[in-house]
Amino acid sequence: MSTQLLYPLVAQVAQVAQVAQVGLLYVLLTVARAPSVWGVGLISLLLAASSPASADAGAGSVAAPNVVPITAQLVTSGQPTAKALASLGQQGFQAVIYLAPSSVPDAIKGEPEIVAGQGIEFIHIPIPFNAPDESHARAVSDALTRLAGKKVLVHCQVNMRASSMVFLHRVIHGKEDPARAYEAVAKVWPPSGAWRSLLLAQLSKHKLNFEPY
Repeated sequence: MSTQLLYPLVAQVAQVAQVAQVGLLYVLLTVARAPSVWGVGLISLLLAASSPASADAGAGSVAAPNVVPITAQLVTSGQPTAKALASLGQQGFQAVIYLAPSSVPDAIKGEPEIVAGQGIEFIHIPIPFNAPDESHARAVSDALTRLAGKKVLVHCQVNMRASSMVFLHRVIHGKEDPARAYEAVAKVWPPSGAWRSLLLAQLSKHKLNFEPY
């Protein structure tokens, strides 16, 4: 894994290591040796297994890493468990936007069918973790704009892709205050590398004066 990708994940790994009572050095070395997508998948699986608080207050009973409610109608998170996906309809969700490639190791087999079987719209916008671009941001924003008024879950593996893309939608198309909207991203991670570059480019393009931290 590249240094640019490893650094933003250190905080996540440290949290996992503390909760799971495993050696931080061992986890870091394991992630560093893995391809980027597998490294993110490893962290996602550890978070899901070791952090029962990840599906806590304000987001119903969505069992997933890094659940962040944005509004009563919009929630971002990491990968929900199969059981959590099967209960989304009971919680009133009407659409799911999935932002990780289906080839990632923690993807839930049959997620589109699990979701669609509840009458929930499933939208897949696979974003390579090391290569997010403007077209991905535009696709996410177009989907959220079309789904306005519906209860939507936007998720990826550990809410890195989702938090960042939803932030861009909120500030560019929702005209929300960037500093306030960014709080939802900061709860999950500090974007760096290609993700920070994308955020800066989009903010600059739309003449929004904000520096991601």
